[in-house]
Amino acid sequence: MSFPKRGENIEIHSYKHNGLIHRIWEETVILKGTSNVVIGGNDRIIVEEADGRKWRTREPAICYFDADRWFNSIGMIRQDGIYYYCNLGTPFTYDGEALKYIDYDLDIKVYPDMTYRLLDEDEFEEHKRKMNYPPELEPILEREVELLISWINQGKGPFEPGFVEYWYERFLQYR
Repeated sequence: MSFPKRGENIEIHSYKHNGLIHRIWEETVILKGTSNVVIGGNDRIIVEEADGRKWRTREPAICYFDADRWFNSIGMIRQDGIYYYCNLGTPFTYDGEALKYIDYDLDIKVYPDMTYRLLDEDEFEEHKRKMNYPPELEPILEREVELLISWINQGKGPFEPGFVEYWYERFLQYR
């Protein structure tokens, strides 16, 4: 697998278990790209949904992908603090076209005071039936949700105090 290079603009593609595209983020600047971690930044970019609908993000964001984790995070920089949106999904791959992962419905929203909320459990149950998720998937996701919550509570990885601000400063060098 190749890795995106610092300063390179890439797309991010999320898929569903059935192999269909779920969402495309059209432009993310790579701030760090290794075999283990990809960190990117973007601001007011176009996002395309599976149904072709397009919308623009509202604020700067720092994205964090880990090759060993079944989740990724987006730290969104807003006037009242940093909000995180965390997607439960496969570890990333990068094929030179885009950074890619399979989205498994569950999300965790983290607020500036580091309280959080697990979202879309009903969507997970529906898609589990419709797309025939394999039985071994659920324990993996349960373990990763627990780990993600642990990272949030400990201020680890992308939740470390100053992490988003540090990478946002690096992102500004490419604007």
